[in-house]
Amino acid sequence: MNGCFIIAEAGVNHNGSLEIAKKMVEVAKECGADAIKFQTFKAENVISKIAPKAEYQKQMTSADESQLEMVRKLEISFHDFNVLKDYCDKVGIAFLSTPFDFESIEFLDSIGMEIFKIPSGEITNLPYLEKIGKLKKKVILSTGMANLGEIEDALDILIQSGTSRENITVLHCNTEYPTPYEDVNLLAMITIKEAFKVKVGYSDHTPGVEIPIAAVALGATVIEKHFTLDKNMPGPDHKASLEPHELKSMIMAIRNVEKALGDGIKKPSPSELKNKPIARKSIVAKSDIKKGEIYTEENITVKRPGTGISPMRWYEVLGTQAQRDYKEDELI
Repeated sequence: MNGCFIIAEAGVNHNGSLEIAKKMVEVAKECGADAIKFQTFKAENVISKIAPKAEYQKQMTSADESQLEMVRKLEISFHDFNVLKDYCDKVGIAFLSTPFDFESIEFLDSIGMEIFKIPSGEITNLPYLEKIGKLKKKVILSTGMANLGEIEDALDILIQSGTSRENITVLHCNTEYPTPYEDVNLLAMITIKEAFKVKVGYSDHTPGVEIPIAAVALGATVIEKHFTLDKNMPGPDHKASLEPHELKSMIMAIRNVEKALGDGIKKPSPSELKNKPIARKSIVAKSDIKKGEIYTEENITVKRPGTGISPMRWYEVLGTQAQRDYKEDELI
């Protein structure tokens, strides 16, 4: 994997439709994402009948239905996920899906999914963490709502269950949709990296594209961002997602930032070397100078181009004799 691994988070923005999900696969590929990620669950296995909705879910969906009823409509069958995995392989983009229950973990493992994404809500779910840890696959762990102690506990469980630290990437995240900019606390990503000696990334729920770009500049190796085909579609997550043109713009900006970060060695770049003699200056005659005259601050000065004696040698030249005649502005 070269550069930052960019996950276009489809989530449940397919609204339960395989056709919309397949279209999202095509769009994610066209936009330049490395992977597309869905959510795999059996609603009854994940949500109790009495579970309330989050505030953002209440605003985007019918007040009459329960969280269970809402999520049931967003479910895609295991059969359809098989189709989606094959479609991703055909299109040439990595297929990812977050499992929310044991049955889904087993299913996604059975179809050969290579990277398991653990969502923020499962970071304190010990049996779930153990089950994924035992697979010994690559793991991406989101840390919304978590403190350092909870992250440490989750990492310990994954590692003790068989997953190597080198195969784990921890994503800084804020679980509010959309996240207020003042709550992002992007520097916490650096804290996680230093505290646990792991690869880090960032899962973004802010309205715009600038925070993921900043995260890459700070060293994120994975970026995850929700996207949708249309923000006006019904459903809980569309409003806090990017439309295709925004996703493409974010990915292009990230790729440009990666190029711009460079190797950290300060030296002239190949593209600017040609401008060095034009932009720099040399010691030149301030006025006409006769052979044998002494160079003084009255008869020499510093002007472009930089093809003569460098002004850094000013005091070496001052007080010496002119070896020939010079016209005004001529390089000494």
